[in-house]
Amino acid sequence: MDHWDKTEGSPIHLGETWIASENAYNFALYSKHATQVSLLFFTEENLNEPVYQFQFEPHRNKTAEIWHCRIPATEIKHAKYYAYQIAGPTPEDTLEWHTFDSEKLLLDPYSRNIFFPPTFDRHLACQPGSNMGHAPLSVLQSIKCAFSWEDDEPIHHGSNLIIYEMHVKGFTKNSNSGVAENARGTFAGVIEKIPYLKELGVTAVELMPVYQFDTQDGNYWGYMPLGFFAPHDGYCTTQETCERHIEFCEMVKALHRADIEVILDVVYNHTGEGNESGPTYSFKGIDNTTYYSTTGDPDAPYANYSGAGNTLHTANRAVRKLIVDSLQYWAKEMHVDGFRFDLASVLTRRADGSIEETNPTTLGQIGSDSVLAGRRFIAEPWDAAGGFQLGSRFPGHRWMQWNAAYRDTLQQFVRGDKGRISDLMTRLYGSSDLFPDDCMHALRPYQSINYITSHDGFSLYDLVSYNEKRNWENGEKNADGTRDYSWNCGWEGDENASPEVMRLRKQQVKNFFCLLMVSNGTPMFRMGDEFLQTQEGNNNPYNQDNETSWLDWSRLDTHRDMFRFVKLIIAFRKRHSSLCRSHFWREDIKWYGATPYVDLSENSKTLAFCLHGAEEEHADIYVMINASSNAYHFGIHEGTPGEWKRVIDTSQASPQDILEPEEASIVSSTTYDVQPRSVVVLIKQSHESCNLDNRTGVN
Repeated sequence: MDHWDKTEGSPIHLGETWIASENAYNFALYSKHATQVSLLFFTEENLNEPVYQFQFEPHRNKTAEIWHCRIPATEIKHAKYYAYQIAGPTPEDTLEWHTFDSEKLLLDPYSRNIFFPPTFDRHLACQPGSNMGHAPLSVLQSIKCAFSWEDDEPIHHGSNLIIYEMHVKGFTKNSNSGVAENARGTFAGVIEKIPYLKELGVTAVELMPVYQFDTQDGNYWGYMPLGFFAPHDGYCTTQETCERHIEFCEMVKALHRADIEVILDVVYNHTGEGNESGPTYSFKGIDNTTYYSTTGDPDAPYANYSGAGNTLHTANRAVRKLIVDSLQYWAKEMHVDGFRFDLASVLTRRADGSIEETNPTTLGQIGSDSVLAGRRFIAEPWDAAGGFQLGSRFPGHRWMQWNAAYRDTLQQFVRGDKGRISDLMTRLYGSSDLFPDDCMHALRPYQSINYITSHDGFSLYDLVSYNEKRNWENGEKNADGTRDYSWNCGWEGDENASPEVMRLRKQQVKNFFCLLMVSNGTPMFRMGDEFLQTQEGNNNPYNQDNETSWLDWSRLDTHRDMFRFVKLIIAFRKRHSSLCRSHFWREDIKWYGATPYVDLSENSKTLAFCLHGAEEEHADIYVMINASSNAYHFGIHEGTPGEWKRVIDTSQASPQDILEPEEASIVSSTTYDVQPRSVVVLIKQSHESCNLDNRTGVN
């Protein structure tokens, strides 16, 4: 009889699947160690008593490790939500640290939408026993949640890729954001700000985590996911569950129409269930040993390579499938263009916690998946337990990577640290030490995500305004946060800062942006840096869902000159694709100091270079950099007087600090006085070769 699936369910597709031809739902759940599985259905009117309950029979409703069933819609009446209850063995030994609780309501790991009842109680999820009526529930899906994409296609930028790191809520939540009140802090709010993003010139938004998380956890950033398929309800204008899916899709579609890529910051290294003291929402109660890495220590059973209490057991094939299925969903169904993997080194750890440096299975599955082909992959190539794989050490060789070496070198150099010239040359050149292009590796400079600041650490304005972090409000006695190479420009904080200090701070921010945009590689900066957003010295506001983290759009009006500079330096980079190439500059770059030779001495803080643009059919670019506290008389060691035009001088006040192409001023001398702590950029339309007498370069 060819009807087993219709009566017993199918194990093929995990999660809940609507079978329209049968007017039925199929459910499939992976649990290797469960001994009893129940499926409960709830109506909107009664979350304390299931309207229908299905008991799985292992000899009918289980194939290998997968429990499955097929339930007609008529059986569950008008139920809208569902959850599992699962029984299993007690902790057997250190390798099988089971945490089954047959009374707990458990989310389906493949839930497309998650519902938090008004009586939701995180505390009950942290305790043994029932949390009926107080637990998050999975939402039944059906054809009604379909979305019309029309002719929407993925977007993939090349030399003009400019990444803007954004927190969906923080971007527009402030009342001065200018978006409709009901859209503040939502996907819809992002749509309203697309004209702003277009004016700024960014070509990709990298959204901090948008997967569903527990708001009672106090993690505003969202790096504590509960479900890898569900959009976070807090970023939607309505609590109608289908609308969450639709609102996210509408945002992606609108960004695509503006030629802006959508990259998701995804967390597949841990979940929001925490350690042994944390809540049980899903994975712990379904099959703890499958989903989490364990230590063998009953007093601290969860491995913590993530720094968040637990670590997903990505070496397990079921977890690898979950990750790939999630990525496929966001790529295929939600039209996401790329993914930035938080603490990506966790994905290379073996079952015993050691790192597989050559051919980790998880990265292999992601990289070889046909649905994900062409999507952008970005790694944060380290984890919280000492794994650091920046550059060629990271085994996802096609992946782009957050370049922490670039960040640190630029922060140190612009601050005025000694001995940074050699490192600066390497970072501007595209970090060839980390991404070697020899025949064996053949890596590319654009794989380096160059950034000065990100959500981790000071905002760019705070980087030039505070010597010390001010994280007291986070509740960790100011012991949290990253190490930033900051300098307050002579005065700590904003209060009573003099006009001279404020002028220098703006100049330093312009220096950062200028160097970022003339570097080979892919630039990224965080939202609000373009108008000097401040977090008042807090460099780790992960739990600050308030004005500390929300963009203060009044600063855009206050610092229009800064916004203008950033907008024009982005446009400058996009006009000169020779800056960002698919390969290293090699013979097209010639290095200088104030003299014809690079000064590599310990005390040197000056550097210049000429980038020849003939290969890209673009202008030559001459950059002079002075991070010292004294002015320097730089020679212009290319061309002849009158050929060069100045487009940027960060020491100048706006609008002379950066000029539109038609306004560029002719430099009639062979020298230029570069003021203290400033960057000057010249362009020359002729394609004459750079001076071959230069004797210092980077290969």
